[in-house]
Amino acid sequence: MAMNGKYLFDANVIIDVFRGKMSTIEKVKDINLVYIPAIVLGELYYDANKSNQTDKRKIEIEELEKNVTVLNVSQTTAHIYGEIKNILRGLGKPIPENDIWIAAIAKEYDLILITRDKHFNHIKSIRIQQL
Repeated sequence: MAMNGKYLFDANVIIDVFRGKMSTIEKVKDINLVYIPAIVLGELYYDANKSNQTDKRKIEIEELEKNVTVLNVSQTTAHIYGEIKNILRGLGKPIPENDIWIAAIAKEYDLILITRDKHFNHIKSIRIQQL
C-alpha cells in the first residue's frame, strides 16, 4: 500500500499501534507526517481512563502527542460537520457523532483518513485509506 501524502489517524489505528498489531504497524510505519483530531485524542484518553493500565496508557498518549500534530475543531470544521451530517441523514446512513467530526477535520485539512471503520465510506467528500 503506497502511503504518500498527509494522513489523519483514527483512534482504532493508534490503538492497534499501541497494542503492537504488526499488520497495522507495517502499513503505517513509513508515514512521517501524522495528524490526529483532538476528538481522537479524547477517545484515546477515555480508553486510557477506563483501562486497568490507566497510567501506562496515558504515558503512551503523551508520547504520541509529542510526535503528531493535533488538529482542533474550528468554525470551518463546524460548517463541514453540518454538511456531512445532513448528507448522511439524507442517505439514511447515520454514523457515530465523533466520526462525523473526524471526517469534517479530514475534509477541512484535505487529509487522507486512515481507519478500520467502514462507515466512513458513506462520506464521499473525504479520502479514506482502509486498514
